[in-house]
Amino acid sequence: MIVGVGEYCVTDESQQVLVTYSLGSCAGVSAYDPSRKVGGLLHFMLPDSMVNQEKAAERPAMFGDTGLTAFLDMVFALGASRANLVIKLAGGAKPLAHTNDFFNIGERNLVLAKRFLWKNGLMVTREDTGGTDYRTMYLEMETGRVVLKGSQGTWEL
Repeated sequence: MIVGVGEYCVTDESQQVLVTYSLGSCAGVSAYDPSRKVGGLLHFMLPDSMVNQEKAAERPAMFGDTGLTAFLDMVFALGASRANLVIKLAGGAKPLAHTNDFFNIGERNLVLAKRFLWKNGLMVTREDTGGTDYRTMYLEMETGRVVLKGSQGTWEL
């Protein structure tokens, strides 16, 4: 199941593998409850929906604040327990390292995600963030295993 840019997918189907491509400055968030085998993957582009509230209403997953809210609501609606939730974070890179990234979108995405999760009593279990590489993120629903692929190869998160 492909999760596009500005989208999320939540499932309890153990045979599914969720994948999102091209995490550059965007952030990828996986959430998985190993006891219930429910979870999902979110790929958001921008940290704050205040820049375009109309767009956020149409596509909440485009923004970190509205996307995380909608995503986690769905994960919990499928039966995930807050106490068991394993959250992993990837992306937030600065892929055009040679340019002056005035807006620091990648860094702002990561700060927003961590702050939002912390304020909601959730902590990032593992992360692979920053740098200059794009990443592809996979979530295997049977096991909760998260795998990343980038220019340096493939590794488990």
